[in-house]
Amino acid sequence: MIRPLVLALACAVPALTAAAQVSPAAQAQPQPQMQTQTQTQTPASAPAGAPDPAYDTCVANRLRPQAVARGIPGEAFDRYMVGVTPDRSVLDLLDAQPEFTTPIWDYLAGLVDEQRVADGRAMLETHRDLLATVSSRYGVDPETIVAVWGVESDYGRVHGKRPLLQSLSVLSCFGRRQEFFRGEFLATLKLLHDGDLRDPAITGSWAGAFGHTQFMPTTYARIAVDGDGDGRRDLVTSIPDALASTANYLKQAGWQTGRPWGFEAKVPAGFDASLAGRTSRRPLSDWVARGVTRADGSAIAPSDVRSALLLPAGHSGPAFVVFRNYDAIYSYNAAESYALAIATLADRLRGGAGLATPWPTDDPGLSRAQRKELQTLLLARGHAIGEADGMIGTLTRRAIVEEQQRLGIAPADGRAGTRILEALRAAR
Repeated sequence: MIRPLVLALACAVPALTAAAQVSPAAQAQPQPQMQTQTQTQTPASAPAGAPDPAYDTCVANRLRPQAVARGIPGEAFDRYMVGVTPDRSVLDLLDAQPEFTTPIWDYLAGLVDEQRVADGRAMLETHRDLLATVSSRYGVDPETIVAVWGVESDYGRVHGKRPLLQSLSVLSCFGRRQEFFRGEFLATLKLLHDGDLRDPAITGSWAGAFGHTQFMPTTYARIAVDGDGDGRRDLVTSIPDALASTANYLKQAGWQTGRPWGFEAKVPAGFDASLAGRTSRRPLSDWVARGVTRADGSAIAPSDVRSALLLPAGHSGPAFVVFRNYDAIYSYNAAESYALAIATLADRLRGGAGLATPWPTDDPGLSRAQRKELQTLLLARGHAIGEADGMIGTLTRRAIVEEQQRLGIAPADGRAGTRILEALRAAR
């Protein structure tokens, strides 16, 4: 999300339960989205819509005066907040970002699956002329732009269901990082007041990211552009605006036209894993001298180009050599798994076959189609988990635990992996 982007999953991606995307605060240059803010004590939660005097006091005595100081008339603030009631359940999501809590093989399995690849290739064809124009203007290739779109909102299918003003006002008053979320709340009001947004009831991710490519409000204000020439920046209903704004974000983040993000690599036995890391930059020739090759074992042409080596799952998993464009992707939502989802999906959209090295697990993650199949099997066994939608929520995890216990699968952790899917297929 610029979060700049975001949802990818918090709201946006049906492949995962929730994606907490928090984008950079409005600054002159793009910054990583997850920024440490002053922590404050969180009062006990109140049910959604229940009287909450502490929230009412915060809105009246803190948020309204700050909005007025930003040039938003008091009557406009009151109009935008009509019907906004507190829902403190959003506070539970502050530390639940799947980018940081989900094994990377699960995260990528749900985001870079055959369905998303096929849909992305269809989007490349459908919007061929638009993407050519955007790519020419901002210097970012169409595949990367579409990959961001696919990860963030499944190509516009899932924008998020939480009212922005509700979530951001609660996060502005309680919990960690109040100052950060207060800036996003005030930016949302300003976008409404300036006419970029027209619906105060607009929804998005729990953290405030919204639109086709899940921009946070401050990033929207700073980076969004009018891609369709109608005089308004509309990332919610205008695909041209959303894709052009995404390309503009990557350009502002340092994207180098015509350069790759990186490539899958292979490290030799005994490689010093302490040398790995996105910020541990060395000339490409240094990695070559240390025995690093491409994933297929072919040699890497040595050069002085600065690069880093990633080992996201340790020495036995896939390795990646990454360049400056990887950092631009990373800045969109500062998580290694997220950046690799964008990068590897873009490669698949270019016709790539996917990763050559398997992840170091005997229980691989599931695609969205497989997650739906798993849920269908659970429903057939009498588990009341709701619709088989591919989103692994609390009810699905509880049902998985029960089946793991029944089938003697350890650990009974509720994880939706290949092992439980195959066991339920056999039991069917």
